[in-house]
Amino acid sequence: MRCGLSVAVVLLVAASVRVPRTAREQVAYKNRSLTPEQRADDLVARMTLDEKIGQMTQADSGSLEPSDIDHLFLGSVLSGGDSEPPDRSARGWAAMVTAFQKRALATRLGIPIIYGIDAVHGHNNVKGAVIFPHNIGMGCTRNPRLVEEAGRITALEMAATGILWNFAPCIAVPQDARWGRTYEGYGETAELAVLLGPAAVRGMQGSGASRRGAVMATAKHFVGDGGTKNGVDRGDTAGDEAVLRKIHMPGYTATIDAGVGAIMVSFNSWNGQKMHGHQRLLTSVLRGELGFTGVVVSDWNGIDELPGDHDQHVEQAINAGIDMVMAPDSHREFIGSLKKHVSEGRVAMTRIDEAVRRILIAKFRFGVFDHPFGNPSLLTQVGSPAHRAVARRAARESQVLLVNRPGALPIAGSVSNILVGGKAADDLGLQCGGWTIAWQGTPGPVTQGTTVLQAVKNAAPRATVTYSPTGDVPPGAQVAVIVIGEQPYAEMKGDRAELTLDADDIAAVRNAKKANVPVVVVLFSGRPLILEPILAAADAIVAAWLPGTEGDGVADVLFGKYNPTGKLSLTWPRRAAQVPIDAGPDGGKAAGALFDYGFGLSYTR
Repeated sequence: MRCGLSVAVVLLVAASVRVPRTAREQVAYKNRSLTPEQRADDLVARMTLDEKIGQMTQADSGSLEPSDIDHLFLGSVLSGGDSEPPDRSARGWAAMVTAFQKRALATRLGIPIIYGIDAVHGHNNVKGAVIFPHNIGMGCTRNPRLVEEAGRITALEMAATGILWNFAPCIAVPQDARWGRTYEGYGETAELAVLLGPAAVRGMQGSGASRRGAVMATAKHFVGDGGTKNGVDRGDTAGDEAVLRKIHMPGYTATIDAGVGAIMVSFNSWNGQKMHGHQRLLTSVLRGELGFTGVVVSDWNGIDELPGDHDQHVEQAINAGIDMVMAPDSHREFIGSLKKHVSEGRVAMTRIDEAVRRILIAKFRFGVFDHPFGNPSLLTQVGSPAHRAVARRAARESQVLLVNRPGALPIAGSVSNILVGGKAADDLGLQCGGWTIAWQGTPGPVTQGTTVLQAVKNAAPRATVTYSPTGDVPPGAQVAVIVIGEQPYAEMKGDRAELTLDADDIAAVRNAKKANVPVVVVLFSGRPLILEPILAAADAIVAAWLPGTEGDGVADVLFGKYNPTGKLSLTWPRRAAQVPIDAGPDGGKAAGALFDYGFGLSYTR
């Protein structure tokens, strides 16, 4: 008896000594001292087929049952378009994402989801977040440090809500301004995508061992989305491979070199073949030639634009090289189809393991396993004055002064009576454009920010400032600032056959001219519009693009607090018949343009 008791005590003591030595004996994928690759290899070896296919599936928050996350082992959830929580504040978003994440962590292996969203100019789905200029304006800054800083702030505000995957930056190279996504690209030349795309990636993804406050960036949309015929969204980009490589591919090489975590496949076709099934470009070129090792993700139901039925779509897309399928409202069908393909040998198990390993490496790399929830300490930074100060700087650097007749700009400090007119002058929704709270954007007070009307009042606190949407100038006014622009829009619905100004915008400018005061036109747009109807009536024209929530940045230029430095990222056509017009692959001047690519006046030149 004593001998048996002694052995038991020894065993208990030995066990008690071994338990704390977790660094060597804990499950390898939970060991933070191992590399993401080592952790992923260990985890893949532990997973069932159902768990693996679940990791390859991304569902939309508005279309799933919460139990789908744990029952189907989903790898990712996104909020696309208009899928949002009832409370659109940062805290409301954080609460929703946290609830989803808890379900994922309760599964057998505790693999967290990585939540994705289109935060394309700030954390633009969150009310109260700071909104930066859209990329077309950022392209006019030619300032990679500023783009990187905007990316860093966007990442911080995203991390506060637990959303750690950003479907940005868009590095499309728009060749036809009739395309409704023109404003999502930095400009019409590859040089801008190469200059600014990597900067955005560095800002979002951070660097070093700790990535708290950083998110995974996504270069999109691979490849050729900006070159479709007639600027038709999801259309066909025709031409030889040399043109594809010269115009549309350099941005991807640059962002891959910067370590981008994901690349999203484009809706467009190239010479008639849909990119979502293009094995040579997605695997041979992107993986083999360009050396991309991260996650390739499809776009919204993008695989279902392939020929054939849904089962054929799944087979084509996975074998072409897509690792994670964005199946927002068809995730159950996708899972069933892919499982069938594996069991029948049409998709190899090695292809599944390859895709899952990449997804898991990304989750380990960006800290999703180690810090799966939002960072509450960052919530107070969402829309903070410090973040808005950077957005104000971005807004003013993106302004391009197109026309400035003597005595128009800058507005002198002695001016005591100002008319601010036009429908866009006091409309934050028009000022921010699409992808702002709502997918397509909406007019009106969509979030917190400063309109141009308020910014003018801030800049000239002693002046009398009158507002007239129709541009009617009151007696005594010394200058008229008329703010005009496009209604908000985003992909698909933003395509336009004619790049004309709205009739009420033209009327407002011409009304102001009747008063015989300097007329300053501020134009909000996601692309160049035909200015011919207002050229004679405008003494100054500022291309303000879609400057975001900080209208004070526009006023900084109008009142000379900032000497404009913006340079056009797109060639500006003189007449509608010239569209499409661009500087060409060599960055030359387009014949007959109203303003050339790279044009921009200042107050000293």
